[in-house]
Amino acid sequence: MAERPNNTRDKTRALQHKLYLAAKRSPNRRFHALFDRVHRRDVLRRAWLEVCANRGAPGVDAVTIADIEATGVGPFLDQIEVALREGTYRPQPVRRVWIPKPGQPGKQRPLGIASVADRVVQQAIKIVIEPILEADFLPCSYGFRPKRSAHQAVQAKREAVQTGRTWVVDADIEAFFDQLDRDLILECLRERISDRRVLRLIRDILSAGVMDGSVLSDSGQGTPQGGPLSPLIANAVLHRLDRQWTERHRRLGVLVRYADDLCICAPTQERAEAALAALAQILEGLKLKLSESKTRIVGIADGRQGYDFLGFHHRMVPSRRHPRVRYPACWPSDKAMHRARSRIKEITARHRRHAPTGLLVFELNQFLRGWRQYYRYGNSSRHFAKLDRYVKERMALLLSKRHGRRGRGYGMKLIISSGNNLGLERLVGTIEFTRTAHAGR
Repeated sequence: MAERPNNTRDKTRALQHKLYLAAKRSPNRRFHALFDRVHRRDVLRRAWLEVCANRGAPGVDAVTIADIEATGVGPFLDQIEVALREGTYRPQPVRRVWIPKPGQPGKQRPLGIASVADRVVQQAIKIVIEPILEADFLPCSYGFRPKRSAHQAVQAKREAVQTGRTWVVDADIEAFFDQLDRDLILECLRERISDRRVLRLIRDILSAGVMDGSVLSDSGQGTPQGGPLSPLIANAVLHRLDRQWTERHRRLGVLVRYADDLCICAPTQERAEAALAALAQILEGLKLKLSESKTRIVGIADGRQGYDFLGFHHRMVPSRRHPRVRYPACWPSDKAMHRARSRIKEITARHRRHAPTGLLVFELNQFLRGWRQYYRYGNSSRHFAKLDRYVKERMALLLSKRHGRRGRGYGMKLIISSGNNLGLERLVGTIEFTRTAHAGR
């Protein structure tokens, strides 16, 4: 009989809790008996459930999640379990796809899509080793960690600015995932993991290669973005940055890191410049470097300048009650707004004018709910109002075209006469202010 999902999660969470406590109690312990846990059936079952929940695209073998569900999940997991236990498992190359760079028309960035089987194996490895590494990770790291979020990183940064650290090092690591040194990755993992089979398995995954069309390549360095292990690897390597900063450079400023996105909030320009130099030196030791064109020091105290971090634009703005007093505010960045308008325009494109209205509204609402969930924290009222208007205008234009009318006037009449704006979600009125937010924007 198939194991219940909740029972599977409970058993694997108990395993993770045990590993976390053991790592926390013994900071110098290196764990050696992990491989048998990776191919444990309950671990593989939970890994499958999490991969399945993401409903990702197929890899180079063209096998989809639906294909596996049709032929049977049990036999699929049996094959993986046997291959891992007997040492015959070999990861396939990842399938390279190119996606547009947000806010940079014509430019693309690579994404690596592993096969479903390889994603399950990566997720199983993550389930086992993440709690061990998590026991060492520091509070300044927020990205892709249990019970941590981008909103917490934004709030930590805002609190640092609120205490007078108004000189911000807005840093960008150049081609982070492409430039990661694989030997360094394994060296970082060996600080806590001594199981040779687990380390060999991770090395095989890193060196499986990339299939771009019909061309197989391997640069010998880096890890493809998109796999379940990639964020954990990023945190494992950049934990050395966090540790060195905390031990040696904390007086220069507050470090806030979300995976490879980071900023440092310093109290003076001199300390910000020293922080930038220290950051570059630490990254050099990790065989990484800062992007000269995207890294800068911003003085935000007077409100003339701002910067983008985690999809938000951050700037000091005057309080409505006390205009001479400024406070740190944030709202969706220009890039975020451009991406949102592009997605709305895509859903309401002219060629979809004959699609059922209910389907269009469903797709728009699905996008708007996700966008609202992320950007409702902060000072986003004006930007929410702009998007609400844009959604209504795009739908009105589409409805007018459907009825052979010019402009958006006829479509707007249909939307208003519906009594509920066709059931379109509204963004305005859903803002949740953070503790340092004094007014909507």
